[in-house]
Amino acid sequence: MEANALRTYKIETLGCKLNFSETATIGKLLGERGYVAVGADNAPDLCVVNTCSVTELADRKCRQHIRSLVKRYPDALMIVTGCYAQLKSQEVAELPGVDIVLGSEQKLDIAQYVEQWFEDHRQTVAVTRLQDIRRFSPSCERGDRTRYWLKVQDGCDYYCSYCTIPMARGRSRSGTIDSLVAQARQVAREGGKEIVITGVNIGDFGKNTDEHLIDLLRALDQITEIERYRISSLEPDLLTDEIITFCAQSRAFMPHFHIPLQCGSNEVLKLMRRHYDRELFACVVNRCHELMPDCFIGVDVMVGSRGETDELFEESYEFVKSLSLQHLHVFPYSERPGTSALRIPYVVDQRTKQQRAARMIALSDAKQREFITSYLGTIRPVLLEQRHGDAPMHGFTDNYIRVNVTPDDALVNRVVSIKLLSLNEDLTVNAQIINA
Repeated sequence: MEANALRTYKIETLGCKLNFSETATIGKLLGERGYVAVGADNAPDLCVVNTCSVTELADRKCRQHIRSLVKRYPDALMIVTGCYAQLKSQEVAELPGVDIVLGSEQKLDIAQYVEQWFEDHRQTVAVTRLQDIRRFSPSCERGDRTRYWLKVQDGCDYYCSYCTIPMARGRSRSGTIDSLVAQARQVAREGGKEIVITGVNIGDFGKNTDEHLIDLLRALDQITEIERYRISSLEPDLLTDEIITFCAQSRAFMPHFHIPLQCGSNEVLKLMRRHYDRELFACVVNRCHELMPDCFIGVDVMVGSRGETDELFEESYEFVKSLSLQHLHVFPYSERPGTSALRIPYVVDQRTKQQRAARMIALSDAKQREFITSYLGTIRPVLLEQRHGDAPMHGFTDNYIRVNVTPDDALVNRVVSIKLLSLNEDLTVNAQIINA
């Protein structure tokens, strides 16, 4: 196929919200080059897979997904990018059907690599030279969603003992406040009502620009056309009292935080090389609820990490149980090549990891159910999302309770008052529109 004949594409995304934001930008950039996205039932000329590598399970899912796409679209040019491609480029290149492997530095240059591929009449897999990642690639997109994701920061300087993210995404770097405000204003011009602020370590914002996260939040809050902001994740040692106080008093920041805990044992936190102890974490959570009583707090919890004995897991479980948390994102520890955690001698077997994960997930469900139940019968503001197919229209309250309402396309992307009626098994709420 000639380069100028290549016109249709499909992008598949695995992993975090940051990946989804960047995927939307990739699609936008391809569109600017004349490529057209195809529907689910059509075979593309170009297939892009934006991968994740946070755990070994994520790597395995990426391999399975790539093989599935190669089988489904055997004639498509297959490009793999993202964290898995960055960390294990040769492994990816050896997968049958893969044509181009791009690291994190080249993710947003896909169109140029495609054109070069055809100009050079490539017959073997092209693997880019994976280098120190220094580039900050802007991204503020919504894809097919109502909410926008604004990427304000990338990379991480923390080097936790279990984590490969600094290798996959590079050192911490950010956009400037002026450039990010400009992107948010563009969202407002497009009619966007809610922006989710994303990054790898958002609290580290501004290290390369001599700016600070609190100043970015203040600047964004002044864009009155944007009715809602959410912060996707903030490390507990970087979620300062100044930030919590500002969000509590702000015009548009929602009472909703996601705070990585990883473990409720100080001994394990030290082995993980985390930058806080559980006492600081508890203070942050309590302060959020003190200033924002309706606040929804989600937490990352890792189980079965090296060094987590039965006693230390129980300590972690009881600590998590004692806190006012509304949701736990639970995942078993996964061995990652090149991490210092591999030198910790105590290893937890897979069955024990699964049992611990099941207990934490059950605790999460109970906490979330209790939180949601306390709001049944109340009226909350909800931003209604695009509906898909025949499913009910849904949206999220300010404090992140997902509700289902009778579909009304006229209400898409509008904040309306909704009464929460009854809780479903999937932890969504049947609701009634009170004031549209």
